[in-house]
Amino acid sequence: MIVFNVPPYTGKELEYIRQAVEKQKICGDGEFTKKCNEWIEKRSGAGKCLLTTSCTHATELAALLADIKEGDEVIMPAYTFVSTADAFVLRGGVPVFVDIRPDTMNIDEKRIEEAVTDRTRAIVPVHYAGVACEMDTIMEIAARHNLMVIEDAAQGLMASYKGRMLGTIGDFGAYSFHETKNYSMGEGGALLIRDEKYVEEAEILREKGTNRSKFFRGQIDKYTWVNYGSSYLPSDMNAAYLWAQLLVADEINDHRLALWRQYYEELAPLRERGLIELPVIPKDCVHNAHMFYIKAKDLAERTALLAFLKENGILAVFHYIPLHTAPAGKRFGRFHGEDVYTTKESERLLRLPMFYKLTAAEVFYITGKVKEFYRV
Repeated sequence: MIVFNVPPYTGKELEYIRQAVEKQKICGDGEFTKKCNEWIEKRSGAGKCLLTTSCTHATELAALLADIKEGDEVIMPAYTFVSTADAFVLRGGVPVFVDIRPDTMNIDEKRIEEAVTDRTRAIVPVHYAGVACEMDTIMEIAARHNLMVIEDAAQGLMASYKGRMLGTIGDFGAYSFHETKNYSMGEGGALLIRDEKYVEEAEILREKGTNRSKFFRGQIDKYTWVNYGSSYLPSDMNAAYLWAQLLVADEINDHRLALWRQYYEELAPLRERGLIELPVIPKDCVHNAHMFYIKAKDLAERTALLAFLKENGILAVFHYIPLHTAPAGKRFGRFHGEDVYTTKESERLLRLPMFYKLTAAEVFYITGKVKEFYRV
């Protein structure tokens, strides 16, 4: 069976975890957490990076820093993971869902401004599959209406828009290091902060409402409780696992991109005959091969293809159920405008296996079976 995902593993992870244990510093903000923060800051150009226990928690921190209050509206796509909305619902915010673009599956930037009301406080673009949203337009809308931009870049590390890494363009950005991501620490994430004025508050919120970070830097002689907060610090053992992958980030990225190109080239004949659709990468975007998906004709065809692949030892999957159709989405949020593409495109999309240790031979087998299904 060719599984859908295998968490990345380089061979150095256990060595670094052992080092963390031997230093007897396995809680948050240890040596490896700091190394990962510094690497992400340097590589991404982010003003500040704070590793967190998950991308969910990174987004919650962003919602706190953006001062989202009861009744505040936050514009986002419905085609995303539940955490994108949950982070704001927990603050009493109202997710306002707008339609997506069928080419990239990202939020349709042309539908955002019409959804803005006097209660709107933020826009949350989700960079699906590590392919950037149209950020220039989104940032212009935000500037006109004095809104914050919080990038859900869960899938976006090593991907960029006009030379800027995803997650660093808006006011805040959030990465995921879940086991399904290109770089993993099992469960984990990171908050990126563009403006230095938010850094101290973010550190306090992340450290249970204390100024403990300043204490460890020697800026104060004791730390105390100064604000509300929670514990968003990952174990340094998790960070040690991630560090092993960041050290070979380009190697991982290059291998995934090679697999992505192989998928595309092998399946291009099906696209040319109009049997399937393949991913679209806009000219201003550099993607990171987070996933490879195809679009079948409709839900029935996708269901049949998934079953056929499984029968042939290939585990492919579909992706998000649009949030506005879910019970909680109906309870906490609303869809603005017409759902032209969100539901229709989500029902056609099928994700093929993609992970660091996947081989070219396995991709050749998978694409061969897809062609067999379509009798090509």
